[in-house]
Amino acid sequence: MNALQDIEIGQPFRPSVSCVVTQRQDRSSRPTPCTLDDVPTPKLPSNFRDALNDRETPAIILDGGLGTHLADRGNDVTGELWSAQILMDRPEEVRAAHQDFFAAGAQVATTCSYQVSHDGLARAGSSDQFETMLRTSVRLAREAATADGDAPARWVAASVGPYGAGPGAGTEYDGAYGLDAGELAQWHRERLAILASAGADVVIFETVPSLAEVEALTSLAKDLDLPAVLSLAVRANEQGQVVLGDGSDLRVAAKIVRDSGVWAGVGVNCCPVPQAVAALKILGEETGLPLSAYPNSGDIWDHEARVWVPGTEGNDLPSAVPELIAAGARLIGGCCQVSPEQITRVREAAQLG
Repeated sequence: MNALQDIEIGQPFRPSVSCVVTQRQDRSSRPTPCTLDDVPTPKLPSNFRDALNDRETPAIILDGGLGTHLADRGNDVTGELWSAQILMDRPEEVRAAHQDFFAAGAQVATTCSYQVSHDGLARAGSSDQFETMLRTSVRLAREAATADGDAPARWVAASVGPYGAGPGAGTEYDGAYGLDAGELAQWHRERLAILASAGADVVIFETVPSLAEVEALTSLAKDLDLPAVLSLAVRANEQGQVVLGDGSDLRVAAKIVRDSGVWAGVGVNCCPVPQAVAALKILGEETGLPLSAYPNSGDIWDHEARVWVPGTEGNDLPSAVPELIAAGARLIGGCCQVSPEQITRVREAAQLG
């Protein structure tokens, strides 16, 4: 059943008075949320590019893991379409999840379009919903952003997932695509055109693990009217150095970004906090651009079993916010397994930073 239509939603998450949050939450229970009552609200420019470049104001707060928060709300995201299945079947849940993150202190909603591709929808027998789903993802985020008319500046970021999140079958972390930059640009082109015309404030290319994909997206970003942020997938190699997911030198990717002159910002996502900090130092040195960081909880996604497995300990994101800011982060949030409660703590830490 296709439910891509306006539906009344329930009450969003509301921060309460107490604040008790553990580093890694048990998925079967909900922690006591944090408060934003004592957190001052900065006055930011309404234009996203200006806000990103305004280093006199606190860092902009992204949302957390949309897909994993949808799961925490009781939705099944274990299928091949992941969160896109919820976008198709229960769009009111996507809107409510965005509202949860805004209520927790996020200033940017990342659309539920990461996993939406022709290929994936074709396998599910729903390829005719491709454009509708992309546009709906932006609309739902915008509705959540404007639900509170008295809220300060809020933005919508159109999420463009990598080839690995589509037909690449989970290769968004290693970039083992077997395609060149031209082929990857062709695969991304139509989806990007739709999302860029759907009413977002910024486009974020997420979890990009391949040097060829960096080249492809750079060639496409130059034609965008919206600001574009490139968020890379990184890992530590055998020598402990932070490299691109496909093993490429991160400095080579950074030089492509710098020399192109088309990116509003660059950063990393869905990696452990220590790798994010190390990567930002390299990206800052090489590009001089505003940086973004939204690490995950430290758990690891097993794309074959389609489950999260325990990963690196000692990856408390809120505690790392001062270090991320010191490394140049202007856009800070969380990726998979990062909840609204943790985003509240990120926001509080950024205000103090």
